[in-house]
Amino acid sequence: MPTELASRPRYTRPMVLVGLIGASLFINYIDRGNLATGAKQISSDLNLSATAYGTLLSAFYFSYTLLQLPMGMLADRWGSKRVLGLGAVIWSLSTLLTGFATTYPQLIGLRFLLGLGECVAFTTASKLIAVNVPRERVGLANGIIGFGYMVGPAVGTLLGGVMMASWGWRPVFIAFGALSLLWVVPWSQVRLRPEPLLLDAAGDVEVPVGLGQILRQRALWGASIGHFAGNWTWYFVLGYLPMYLEKARGFDKVQMAEVASAAYLLNALAALFGGWAIGRIMARGGSTTLACKVPLALAHGVALVTMLAIPVLPIGWCLVCLFAYEVALGLSSPQYFMIPQLIAGPGAVARWVGVQNMIGNFPGIIGMFFAGVLIDAGGGSYFTAFLVAGLVNVAGLIGWTVILPRIEPIVWDKRAVPA
Repeated sequence: MPTELASRPRYTRPMVLVGLIGASLFINYIDRGNLATGAKQISSDLNLSATAYGTLLSAFYFSYTLLQLPMGMLADRWGSKRVLGLGAVIWSLSTLLTGFATTYPQLIGLRFLLGLGECVAFTTASKLIAVNVPRERVGLANGIIGFGYMVGPAVGTLLGGVMMASWGWRPVFIAFGALSLLWVVPWSQVRLRPEPLLLDAAGDVEVPVGLGQILRQRALWGASIGHFAGNWTWYFVLGYLPMYLEKARGFDKVQMAEVASAAYLLNALAALFGGWAIGRIMARGGSTTLACKVPLALAHGVALVTMLAIPVLPIGWCLVCLFAYEVALGLSSPQYFMIPQLIAGPGAVARWVGVQNMIGNFPGIIGMFFAGVLIDAGGGSYFTAFLVAGLVNVAGLIGWTVILPRIEPIVWDKRAVPA
């Protein structure tokens, strides 16, 4: 008996794994958010217009978005651990090298490389959770993940803003990129359960789920539309809030960092609470559909109102709206990836999230660029950009609450030929 126990592989505990994944996304969002924190300094150093800055933001999302599905398929082939580790190395190095960039084309190239590294994060995280975390703990797991990527901008903006105010933007990119590489050390020690393709009722491995089967699911398109709308607003805030506070509201770098980081921290705490609350509801036999859809509907309703109000209200009420938006978004954030984990299952979730996250991240390409164009066209006014960021939430309400059906596992057709 002792020999049998000794021969069994010792897998990393599920919540330790979740903690490491959350840490990777924490680092991920710090590294991608540094550009926004240093936007005013970088734009001044390189003489960038708002349109040029928007193009710089879009360069990241171009590779990040278009490679979502290929990376989901690569995770199925190579394994999520290996793909996530490689992505972390790439995005850390691209952040570090940004500190040495001296021309606009170099920054464009490094942002593209950053997107290449970071595009693996959510597809691999979703499959790792679906395979290694018990269903009753999926809500909390996604809350921890949400806390990780939501608190990243809070810490990154505060520390980065203070550091940039004293040292400039280049040393911050170099330091953050070098520190990011340290995460790879504990990740290399993780021991994972085998990643199945598709399990039948007896737990036997069957054929993989075909991409065609996934694309025929109404739930995929409802979630993708909702994801698209939610990200349009979130990415606009993430990319333009620091510059808006400094240029339109007259904040200095430290004031901006304090306000923005406080807003992002509220977002992160709300995400952690939201994931815990959903887990409790599911554990008590409550409706998973309502537990997921109600916070999503609330988030889009609040986003619609607050984005329209922020550019026209006095600064005090502007900040109240900002904080309200961040709390509502945080409460809904665990559902973005929890829904495909629950619906698609281990055998399909990487490809599902690859498609959903690809569609959901197109705002990073078109929205970031379009917002810069609108700001330049308005002579530096942010009103129209906020207006668009608010109205797009109508589509989010329709996607999550109307098109997305009941949230329950799909019984996949095992006879289908996999794509």
